[in-house]
Amino acid sequence: MDVKGILIPIGGNEDKGTETTESYHLEFIEEGILSRVVKESGGTDALIIIIPTASSIPDEVGENYLDAFGKLGCTNLHVMDIRERIQSEDPRNIELIKKADCIMFSGGNQSNITQKIGGTTIHDILLERYKNEPLVIAGTSAGAMCMSQEMITGGSSTEAFIKGAVGMNKGMGFIPDLIIDSHFIRRGRFGRLAEAVARFPKLIGIGLAEDTGLVIKNCNVVEVIGSGMVIIFNPRKLKHNNQSLVEEGTPMSLTNLKTHILANGDRFDIKRKKVKVSPLGLTVTDAQSL
Repeated sequence: MDVKGILIPIGGNEDKGTETTESYHLEFIEEGILSRVVKESGGTDALIIIIPTASSIPDEVGENYLDAFGKLGCTNLHVMDIRERIQSEDPRNIELIKKADCIMFSGGNQSNITQKIGGTTIHDILLERYKNEPLVIAGTSAGAMCMSQEMITGGSSTEAFIKGAVGMNKGMGFIPDLIIDSHFIRRGRFGRLAEAVARFPKLIGIGLAEDTGLVIKNCNVVEVIGSGMVIIFNPRKLKHNNQSLVEEGTPMSLTNLKTHILANGDRFDIKRKKVKVSPLGLTVTDAQSL
Protein backbone atom coordinates (compact mmCIF):
# COMPACT_ATOMS: atom_id res chain seq x y z
CA MET A 1 0.00 0.00 0.00
CA ASP A 2 1.37 3.39 -0.98
CA VAL A 3 2.05 5.93 1.76
CA LYS A 4 2.02 9.55 0.61
CA GLY A 5 3.62 11.12 3.68
CA ILE A 6 7.32 11.68 4.35
CA LEU A 7 9.23 10.83 7.53
CA ILE A 8 12.42 12.69 8.48
CA PRO A 9 13.99 11.17 11.60
CA ILE A 10 17.11 13.04 12.82
CA GLY A 11 19.79 11.75 15.17
CA GLY A 12 19.90 14.87 17.36
CA ASN A 13 21.94 18.08 17.51
CA GLU A 14 20.98 19.11 14.00
CA ASP A 15 22.53 22.41 12.94
CA LYS A 16 20.20 25.30 13.82
CA GLY A 17 22.53 28.03 12.58
CA THR A 18 23.67 29.12 16.04
CA GLU A 19 26.64 28.39 18.25
CA THR A 20 25.21 26.60 21.30
CA THR A 21 26.17 23.73 23.55
CA GLU A 22 25.00 21.43 20.76
CA SER A 23 27.56 20.21 18.23
CA TYR A 24 27.95 22.62 15.32
CA HIS A 25 28.58 20.42 12.31
CA LEU A 26 27.63 22.38 9.20
CA GLU A 27 28.92 25.80 8.25
CA PHE A 28 25.62 27.05 6.87
CA ILE A 29 22.14 26.15 8.07
CA GLU A 30 20.92 26.61 4.47
CA GLU A 31 22.82 23.44 3.53
CA GLY A 32 21.57 21.40 6.48
CA ILE A 33 18.82 19.10 7.58
CA LEU A 34 16.25 21.72 8.58
CA SER A 35 16.52 23.24 5.12
CA ARG A 36 15.58 19.85 3.68
CA VAL A 37 12.65 19.63 6.10
CA VAL A 38 11.39 22.96 4.77
CA LYS A 39 11.82 21.90 1.15
CA GLU A 40 9.97 18.60 1.62
CA SER A 41 7.18 20.48 3.43
CA GLY A 42 6.53 22.73 0.44
CA GLY A 43 8.83 25.70 1.04
CA THR A 44 8.94 28.69 3.33
CA ASP A 45 5.16 29.25 3.24
CA ALA A 46 4.48 25.79 4.71
CA LEU A 47 2.67 25.57 8.06
CA ILE A 48 5.21 23.95 10.37
CA ILE A 49 3.99 22.81 13.79
CA ILE A 50 6.74 22.39 16.39
CA ILE A 51 5.85 19.97 19.20
CA PRO A 52 8.34 20.09 22.13
CA THR A 53 6.40 17.56 24.22
CA ALA A 54 9.44 15.32 24.72
CA SER A 55 11.51 18.12 26.20
CA SER A 56 11.87 19.10 29.87
CA ILE A 57 12.41 22.71 28.68
CA PRO A 58 9.66 23.06 26.05
CA ASP A 59 9.59 26.88 26.05
CA GLU A 60 13.29 27.15 25.26
CA VAL A 61 13.19 24.36 22.69
CA GLY A 62 10.18 25.89 20.94
CA GLU A 63 11.94 29.26 20.70
CA ASN A 64 15.09 27.61 19.31
CA TYR A 65 13.10 26.04 16.48
CA LEU A 66 11.18 29.22 15.75
CA ASP A 67 14.51 30.99 15.43
CA ALA A 68 16.08 28.24 13.29
CA PHE A 69 13.16 27.96 10.85
CA GLY A 70 12.94 31.76 10.81
CA LYS A 71 16.53 31.93 9.59
CA LEU A 72 15.43 29.83 6.63
CA GLY A 73 12.69 32.33 5.77
CA CYS A 74 9.74 30.45 7.26
CA THR A 75 6.96 32.62 8.66
CA ASN A 76 4.05 30.20 9.10
CA LEU A 77 5.24 28.59 12.34
CA HIS A 78 3.43 27.46 15.47
CA VAL A 79 4.60 25.84 18.71
CA MET A 80 2.10 23.30 20.02
CA ASP A 81 3.17 22.90 23.64
CA ILE A 82 1.35 19.72 24.68
CA ARG A 83 2.16 19.03 28.33
CA GLU A 84 -0.98 17.09 29.27
CA ARG A 85 -2.79 14.35 27.36
CA ILE A 86 -6.05 16.32 27.38
CA GLN A 87 -4.37 18.95 25.18
CA SER A 88 -4.21 16.33 22.40
CA GLU A 89 -8.01 16.49 22.36
CA ASP A 90 -8.16 20.30 22.29
CA PRO A 91 -10.21 21.36 19.20
CA ARG A 92 -7.78 24.22 18.49
CA ASN A 93 -4.82 21.87 18.39
CA ILE A 94 -6.77 19.36 16.31
CA GLU A 95 -7.59 22.00 13.70
CA LEU A 96 -3.93 23.03 13.43
CA ILE A 97 -2.86 19.41 12.99
CA LYS A 98 -5.41 19.05 10.18
CA LYS A 99 -3.91 22.05 8.38
CA ALA A 100 -0.21 21.48 9.00
CA ASP A 101 2.26 20.76 6.20
CA CYS A 102 4.92 19.59 8.63
CA ILE A 103 5.02 18.32 12.21
CA MET A 104 8.39 18.67 13.99
CA PHE A 105 8.85 16.66 17.19
CA SER A 106 11.70 17.81 19.44
CA GLY A 107 14.17 15.75 21.42
CA GLY A 108 13.89 14.79 25.08
CA ASN A 109 12.07 11.72 26.39
CA GLN A 110 10.27 9.75 23.67
CA SER A 111 7.89 8.23 26.21
CA ASN A 112 6.45 11.70 26.84
CA ILE A 113 5.30 11.75 23.22
CA THR A 114 3.63 8.34 23.32
CA GLN A 115 2.04 8.98 26.73
CA LYS A 116 0.65 12.46 25.93
CA ILE A 117 -0.12 12.11 22.22
CA GLY A 118 -0.20 8.39 21.40
CA GLY A 119 -3.72 7.00 20.96
CA THR A 120 -5.36 10.44 20.99
CA THR A 121 -7.32 12.25 18.28
CA ILE A 122 -4.17 14.09 17.22
CA HIS A 123 -2.33 10.78 16.80
CA ASP A 124 -5.20 9.34 14.76
CA ILE A 125 -5.18 12.38 12.46
CA LEU A 126 -1.41 12.17 12.01
CA LEU A 127 -1.62 8.49 11.06
CA GLU A 128 -4.44 9.13 8.59
CA ARG A 129 -2.84 12.18 7.02
CA TYR A 130 0.59 10.52 6.82
CA LYS A 131 -0.97 7.61 4.95
CA ASN A 132 -3.07 9.65 2.53
CA GLU A 133 -1.45 13.10 2.18
CA PRO A 134 2.07 14.47 1.55
CA LEU A 135 2.44 15.40 5.21
CA VAL A 136 5.99 15.67 6.55
CA ILE A 137 6.58 14.25 10.02
CA ALA A 138 10.06 15.18 11.25
CA GLY A 139 11.62 14.52 14.61
CA THR A 140 14.99 14.80 16.29
CA SER A 141 16.43 12.39 18.87
CA ALA A 142 13.37 11.31 20.93
CA GLY A 143 11.18 12.72 18.16
CA ALA A 144 12.87 10.32 15.73
CA MET A 145 12.86 7.29 18.04
CA CYS A 146 9.10 7.52 18.63
CA MET A 147 8.31 7.12 14.92
CA SER A 148 8.64 3.33 14.88
CA GLN A 149 6.15 0.70 16.04
CA GLU A 150 8.67 -0.86 18.44
CA MET A 151 10.39 1.98 20.30
CA ILE A 152 13.53 2.02 22.43
CA THR A 153 12.65 3.73 25.72
CA GLY A 154 16.07 3.61 27.36
CA GLY A 155 18.99 1.47 28.38
CA SER A 156 22.57 1.99 29.44
CA SER A 157 25.11 1.93 26.62
CA THR A 158 27.67 0.34 28.95
CA GLU A 159 25.36 -2.51 29.94
CA ALA A 160 23.71 -3.04 26.56
CA PHE A 161 23.67 -6.51 25.09
CA ILE A 162 22.97 -7.88 28.51
CA LYS A 163 19.45 -9.31 28.16
CA GLY A 164 16.93 -6.88 29.59
CA ALA A 165 19.26 -3.86 29.59
CA VAL A 166 17.30 -2.13 26.82
CA GLY A 167 13.80 -0.86 27.50
CA MET A 168 11.21 -1.21 24.73
CA ASN A 169 7.62 -0.04 24.32
CA LYS A 170 5.16 0.81 21.58
CA GLY A 171 5.93 3.93 19.57
CA MET A 172 3.75 6.10 17.35
CA GLY A 173 3.69 3.48 14.59
CA PHE A 174 4.38 5.68 11.59
CA ILE A 175 6.81 3.10 10.19
CA PRO A 176 6.49 -0.52 11.37
CA ASP A 177 9.63 -1.97 9.75
CA LEU A 178 12.28 -0.03 11.70
CA ILE A 179 13.68 0.44 15.19
CA ILE A 180 15.37 3.84 15.43
CA ASP A 181 18.09 4.96 17.83
CA SER A 182 19.71 8.41 18.01
CA HIS A 183 23.00 10.02 19.12
CA PHE A 184 24.28 6.66 17.97
CA ILE A 185 28.00 7.30 17.54
CA ARG A 186 28.66 9.87 20.26
CA ARG A 187 26.83 7.87 22.95
CA GLY A 188 28.08 4.45 21.89
CA ARG A 189 24.69 2.81 21.33
CA PHE A 190 25.82 -0.10 19.14
CA GLY A 191 25.00 -2.73 21.78
CA ARG A 192 21.68 -1.09 22.64
CA LEU A 193 20.37 -1.27 19.09
CA ALA A 194 21.83 -4.75 18.60
CA GLU A 195 19.82 -6.05 21.57
CA ALA A 196 16.70 -4.33 20.22
CA VAL A 197 16.95 -6.11 16.85
CA ALA A 198 17.77 -9.38 18.64
CA ARG A 199 14.40 -9.05 20.37
CA PHE A 200 12.67 -8.11 17.09
CA PRO A 201 14.68 -9.89 14.37
CA LYS A 202 12.16 -9.14 11.64
CA LEU A 203 12.83 -5.39 11.99
CA ILE A 204 15.67 -3.25 10.66
CA GLY A 205 17.73 -1.29 13.18
CA ILE A 206 18.65 2.30 12.31
CA GLY A 207 21.36 4.10 14.29
CA LEU A 208 21.48 7.84 13.54
CA ALA A 209 24.57 9.91 14.30
CA GLU A 210 24.12 13.52 15.41
CA ASP A 211 23.33 16.10 12.69
CA THR A 212 22.33 13.18 10.48
CA GLY A 213 18.90 12.13 9.32
CA LEU A 214 16.84 10.16 6.86
CA VAL A 215 14.22 11.15 4.33
CA ILE A 216 11.83 8.19 4.10
CA LYS A 217 9.30 8.17 1.28
CA ASN A 218 6.49 5.67 0.68
CA CYS A 219 7.48 4.05 3.99
CA ASN A 220 10.32 2.38 2.07
CA VAL A 221 12.91 4.48 0.20
CA VAL A 222 15.45 5.87 2.66
CA GLU A 223 17.91 8.67 1.81
CA VAL A 224 20.67 9.76 4.20
CA ILE A 225 21.05 13.50 4.82
CA GLY A 226 23.31 15.55 7.06
CA SER A 227 26.95 15.54 8.04
CA GLY A 228 27.36 12.21 9.85
CA MET A 229 26.66 8.54 9.31
CA VAL A 230 23.81 6.07 9.62
CA ILE A 231 24.35 2.51 10.83
CA ILE A 232 21.88 -0.08 9.55
CA PHE A 233 21.46 -3.47 11.25
CA ASN A 234 19.71 -6.10 9.16
CA PRO A 235 19.03 -9.18 11.36
CA ARG A 236 16.90 -11.05 8.85
CA LYS A 237 19.55 -13.74 8.18
CA LEU A 238 20.88 -14.24 11.69
CA LYS A 239 22.46 -17.68 12.07
CA HIS A 240 22.51 -17.56 15.85
CA ASN A 241 20.41 -15.48 18.24
CA ASN A 242 20.13 -16.69 21.84
CA GLN A 243 18.04 -13.78 23.10
CA SER A 244 15.03 -15.96 23.82
CA LEU A 245 17.13 -18.61 25.58
CA VAL A 246 19.31 -16.75 28.08
CA GLU A 247 18.12 -15.38 31.42
CA GLU A 248 17.66 -11.70 32.27
CA GLY A 249 21.00 -10.07 33.06
CA THR A 250 22.94 -12.61 31.00
CA PRO A 251 25.19 -11.65 28.04
CA MET A 252 23.69 -12.40 24.63
CA SER A 253 25.25 -13.50 21.36
CA LEU A 254 24.35 -12.93 17.70
CA THR A 255 26.02 -14.06 14.51
CA ASN A 256 25.62 -12.90 10.92
CA LEU A 257 24.13 -9.52 11.82
CA LYS A 258 24.43 -7.69 8.51
CA THR A 259 25.61 -4.10 8.93
CA HIS A 260 25.79 -1.10 6.59
CA ILE A 261 27.45 2.25 7.25
CA LEU A 262 25.92 4.98 5.08
CA ALA A 263 26.57 8.69 4.62
CA ASN A 264 25.02 11.71 2.90
CA GLY A 265 23.19 10.82 -0.31
CA ASP A 266 23.32 7.05 0.20
CA ARG A 267 20.03 5.18 -0.04
CA PHE A 268 18.48 2.05 1.40
CA ASP A 269 15.44 0.15 0.15
CA ILE A 270 13.66 -1.24 3.23
CA LYS A 271 11.57 -3.82 1.37
CA ARG A 272 14.37 -5.15 -0.87
CA LYS A 273 17.14 -4.64 1.74
CA LYS A 274 19.32 -3.07 -0.96
CA VAL A 275 21.85 -0.24 -0.60
CA LYS A 276 22.62 2.39 -3.24
CA VAL A 277 25.78 4.35 -2.47
CA SER A 278 25.90 7.92 -3.75
CA PRO A 279 28.76 8.88 -6.10
CA LEU A 280 31.48 10.90 -4.36
CA GLY A 281 31.43 14.68 -4.56
CA LEU A 282 27.69 15.26 -4.52
CA THR A 283 26.10 17.98 -2.42
CA VAL A 284 22.87 17.51 -0.46
CA THR A 285 21.01 19.17 -3.34
CA ASP A 286 22.62 16.94 -5.97
CA ALA A 287 21.75 13.79 -4.05
CA GLN A 288 18.06 14.71 -4.04
CA SER A 289 17.83 14.24 -7.80
CA LEU A 290 19.27 10.71 -7.89
